[in-house]
Amino acid sequence: MNTKRIGLVIKNDDKAEKKARELEKRLGDQCVVIDVRHSKSKDIPDDLLCMIVLGGDGTFLSVARFIENRDIPLMGVKFGEVGFLAETTEDNLSEAVASLLDGKYFIQQRTRLDIKVVRGNEQIIDVDVLNDAVINKSALSRLASCAVYIDSTYLTTYRADGLIIGTPTGSTAYSLAAGGPVVHPAVPSIILTPICPFTLTNRPLIIPDSTKIEIRLEGSPEDMILTLDGQEGFEMDPGDKIFIKKSRNNIKMISFEEQSYYKVLKTRLKWSGGR
Repeated sequence: MNTKRIGLVIKNDDKAEKKARELEKRLGDQCVVIDVRHSKSKDIPDDLLCMIVLGGDGTFLSVARFIENRDIPLMGVKFGEVGFLAETTEDNLSEAVASLLDGKYFIQQRTRLDIKVVRGNEQIIDVDVLNDAVINKSALSRLASCAVYIDSTYLTTYRADGLIIGTPTGSTAYSLAAGGPVVHPAVPSIILTPICPFTLTNRPLIIPDSTKIEIRLEGSPEDMILTLDGQEGFEMDPGDKIFIKKSRNNIKMISFEEQSYYKVLKTRLKWSGGR
């Protein structure tokens, strides 16, 4: 049995907490509970085999941001309705933990986006996101104007309710609801999806993940919000510039089947052949 410890992150949910107590009992000293709300990534023990995240996709995304550049694989356990980031459900958690302890698992690499915001000459935001960054207006009556530059060359100005810049992992999140494509996590790409564009010729765009993106807010961009992974929101100023590129820090996700992505996709989207 592996002597490394296993971190537990628990959603504030009765079912998740009950399951966590069972896991703690089973793993004993091998288990360490991590409170992501009241600690920092530097507080994570160095001897972790992985972190098991008991919760939905939201909990998983907050843990992915919490670990920052720490090289710790994450195993998501679904407690909620739709979950694309957790292939393990609470029903088969026991078998999954047994496989984990026996070393019978795969590591999937998921790319993240490095989001930087520069205001004046000062960098005010530097965060990695696993799903997406969304620029939109808090006042829905006004359109957002986002001028997009690809590798320093002007592409277009999106006039829309907002603009989503997503990873392949994030392609099944907000981007999908806004009409964006489903992109397999192994496809090295960045997705630009306008939200309800004013011009119907503005379509979702998939570009290589080697691309550097710069976004400038045009017009009178009051009430503009930048939301990271659907969780952290920042109010933008008119002169702000947003720089987006592939992060150097991937997220490692634990999987127990080689083709688990298609299985999760079919199940979550209720396609034929999905259970």
